[in-house]
Amino acid sequence: MSEYKLPRGIVISGTGLWTPPESISNEELVDAYNTHAQQYNLEHAQEIEAGERAAKPFSSAEFIEKASGIKSRYVVTRDGILDPKRMRPLIPERADDELSVQAEMGLKAARLALEKAGKQASDIDLVIVGASYMQRAYPAIAIEIQGALGIDGFAFDMEVACSSATFSLQRAVDAICSGSAKTVLVINAELASPQVDYTDRDSHFIFGDVAVASIIERRETCTVESAWEILGTKAKTVFSNNIRSNFGYTARAADVDPFGPGKLFRQNGRKVFKEVCPMAASHIEAHLQETDTDPHSVRRYWLHQANINMNNLIAKKLMGDNASVERAPIVLDRYANTASAGSVIAFNLHSDDLQVGDRGIICSFGAGYSIGSLVLEKISI
Repeated sequence: MSEYKLPRGIVISGTGLWTPPESISNEELVDAYNTHAQQYNLEHAQEIEAGERAAKPFSSAEFIEKASGIKSRYVVTRDGILDPKRMRPLIPERADDELSVQAEMGLKAARLALEKAGKQASDIDLVIVGASYMQRAYPAIAIEIQGALGIDGFAFDMEVACSSATFSLQRAVDAICSGSAKTVLVINAELASPQVDYTDRDSHFIFGDVAVASIIERRETCTVESAWEILGTKAKTVFSNNIRSNFGYTARAADVDPFGPGKLFRQNGRKVFKEVCPMAASHIEAHLQETDTDPHSVRRYWLHQANINMNNLIAKKLMGDNASVERAPIVLDRYANTASAGSVIAFNLHSDDLQVGDRGIICSFGAGYSIGSLVLEKISI
């Protein structure tokens, strides 16, 4: 377990949220999936009848909303996803000298964060891109964005599944504490739609695309009227196979289909729910205690946005009868699960209304298992 008791004075001075212009409703997704399932079952009718192959079950918008709380999701493109014969997004490959899709997403969020924090690219000396998937192994997406912005410094990518946002924010804090960086741009560009198996009833609805960015710096360099002081960071990992993605380059060495069964996102949802909810609640309670923060006094819980039932259970554990969407806001109904970005989306959309002296906590959790959090206090500069 990693725990940091920070010297006061490191702040989040601005965040940016880039939302893709296209979205897909549950109803649209279900229509495409059910048409695909019907065609699949007809094509394999004899094998299904003989018990040699399982029939694909049908889905409904009501099932999705009840199971997850998701009503729609944003995607970089609708093309291909709703085609029953394709069932995956159509994202044309770009030339090596063109900006990658993930870098383009990250740049849009980064520019919004820089504007909100009152910073120029010349003020940044470290760029971190944290995401559940990277579009490629190298060169790093972070270095590509660094180059596009003209930043003189260093950059790197990191992947900790759905905890990538809080883990990358913690790395930014570490860099400032150590003196290796003064002002850090953290980007969480989640290009999730290509890794979704849209032919699987139990997971085809889960993820959406989005990009968020945050500026982390010392209080004395902050130029905006108010900011969020980071009182503490905390991270923990415990190995589990219950959320897994086996997609990787070694598939070609094993002579197997890199996109075949079991290679994309999959999870044992019931075990995840049973094991992660108490883990997250205990982690948050411990972190608040370490920063001398009463859970009942916390004005806002910006939780990971994976499943509304998980969030409600965790909120109830932390706040009891005082749990509410005002204190633990939900954004997954229209964004879906955006992997690591969800908690930062919630922070971006639901923090400006709070007053100086109010405290909140950003917390994300997911595959690994992994969990990360930052306790924040709004301050006047």
